[in-house]
Amino acid sequence: MWPVLLTLAVTTTLGEVVNVHVNNDTQWKLGFEVDYENDRFLLDGKPFRYVSGSFHYFRTPRQYWRDRLKKIRAAGLNAVSTYVEWSLHQPSENEWYWTGNADLVEFLNIAQEEDLFVLLRPGPYICAERDFGGLPYWLLTRVPDINLRTNDPRYMKYVEIYLNEVFKRVIPYLRGNGGPIIMVQVENEYGSYSCDKEYLHRLRDIMKRKIGTKALLYTTDGSNMNMLNCGSISDVYTTIDFGTNANVTKNFEIMRLYQPRGPLVNSEFYPGWLTHWQEPFQRVNVTIVAKTLNEMLSLGASVNIYMFYGGTNFGYTAGANGGENAYNPQLTSYDYDAPLTEAGDPTSKYFEIRNVVSKYLPLPNVSLPTVSPKGDYGSILLSPILKLFEPQGRQLFGTIIVQGSHPLTFEALGLSHWLVLYETNIIHSPKDPAILHAKVRDRALVYVDDHLVGTLSRTSNIYHLSIEEPYGQKLKLLIENQGRLNYGNGLRDFKGVTNVSLNNIPLGPWRMTGFLLDSVNPLINVNSNISVSGTLHDGPVILRGTFSISDQPMDTYLNTDGWGKGVAFVNGHNLGRYWPLVGPQITLYIPASFLRIGENEIVLVELEYVPSSEKIKLQKEPILDFGAQYSNNGDNSNDIRVLV
Repeated sequence: MWPVLLTLAVTTTLGEVVNVHVNNDTQWKLGFEVDYENDRFLLDGKPFRYVSGSFHYFRTPRQYWRDRLKKIRAAGLNAVSTYVEWSLHQPSENEWYWTGNADLVEFLNIAQEEDLFVLLRPGPYICAERDFGGLPYWLLTRVPDINLRTNDPRYMKYVEIYLNEVFKRVIPYLRGNGGPIIMVQVENEYGSYSCDKEYLHRLRDIMKRKIGTKALLYTTDGSNMNMLNCGSISDVYTTIDFGTNANVTKNFEIMRLYQPRGPLVNSEFYPGWLTHWQEPFQRVNVTIVAKTLNEMLSLGASVNIYMFYGGTNFGYTAGANGGENAYNPQLTSYDYDAPLTEAGDPTSKYFEIRNVVSKYLPLPNVSLPTVSPKGDYGSILLSPILKLFEPQGRQLFGTIIVQGSHPLTFEALGLSHWLVLYETNIIHSPKDPAILHAKVRDRALVYVDDHLVGTLSRTSNIYHLSIEEPYGQKLKLLIENQGRLNYGNGLRDFKGVTNVSLNNIPLGPWRMTGFLLDSVNPLINVNSNISVSGTLHDGPVILRGTFSISDQPMDTYLNTDGWGKGVAFVNGHNLGRYWPLVGPQITLYIPASFLRIGENEIVLVELEYVPSSEKIKLQKEPILDFGAQYSNNGDNSNDIRVLV
């Protein structure tokens, strides 16, 4: 695919010198464009069609980027599609992060070295089943009534700053500059959200000024006339997305209503599907995936497979679907039933897709991937060392402490994620039981006089609780942010609690303590031993244990079966949320790059329940579909983007 390459030094707008590869025979016509007359793409002036796979660099450690890209290429694909996640790169207004696992430039370099073109999707909104659809939470702190994904100048001010930072880095990697980026997406499935054409035109113009004709701008929307009417814009190539349950011919006919000439494109073809907590793990039948892919390719279409490799929502990055009256948080795992598993292992779906692609594109002369060995590191005894509500727990992890007449949102407190403890005194009532009401986003553990009395839940629409201790003195609400909505009109998803009353009498004033828990480094000097078992009636507890590895570390899985709800850290790396009681995910994936030869440390921040054994297991096999009852005879990927 890359004949006779020269390496040229190009100076970026950051003043950095980077190397890009240029074909010395065709330098004067490098580029990617549409041949409208013949309904095809042209790469460097020659007919071209891509079969791409989605892989988001931020969902696996940097050490695995090359491995995953090699496997995508070995499947016969000639391109990779990735989002750029704004919240990763600008976690606060004055902080930018482009190194380590956020090194987008290095990802682009590796993609080109592995013979893959790139479809870049910089957003600013990406959805992607990520917290807040990839938007940085702090946007909600600037102007509470900010109109997201519109031409609101208060929003666009920050969007333009973000896009400037992205394009500073990617301009040398555009195809017209000899790089791998052939297409750049304008926004993402905008027709599913709104119809602000001024906004789309503004984004188009910003991007056009950056890339000129050196890459092709495109949009993608569901194959629905209303969505395409609002999401497609002039001077930007219109594409669609659909899964295996769709009629290929009819869907492309809908695309033709908005893109009469040029190649057919499915920018998100779903070989799997996303899964929420408390539902069966979603599967898509292998045979139907291969059949639908073959049908599209036989029509000459270009296709991007979403996801080809899903990876993991480490930390607190998983989002949620729903709206005002529904809320469904997504799993930590983003395995997606994709051709490559969460650990990057090829599946039968991988090889079936490769067989189909081989009929339309030449296969590279590279070795086929195999399943990597996994580590069985056995059971580990965890010792409870700290109670979160005790003075030492508050001192070490209570990063934000505020007093106020009414409860403030996470955003108003400057807390991006996880936990806030709201405390107040109870107004005495002659009623027994008293009825507590609180509008929680998203889940609350309720304590009266330091004793757990119940749970409130946005998912289950439980906002009332009988308090059978009418003489209680103190009320605590531990609110968990389970992930901001990433899709739909409810994006302004403020976290916390509102409208708190007892027998319809408002409660307050409030003391609020934010527990960010980004790092467990403060535990280094904590050596206390405490006794806990069963339901945690007096608040969350932190447990710690160690295990030893004598040889080269291997990927492994942390089996949380029997535990309650919380997050797990290994050697300081946040593996993400676990919740085995509701499933379907039981294990958390641990990449080998998180481990080391010698002693390794596990820390659990457990909110609800500690088994009497106080043990947890590291095993070779993932468990993502515990208790799931589903059929593999069809496609479960009914498009939630249309229905929500």
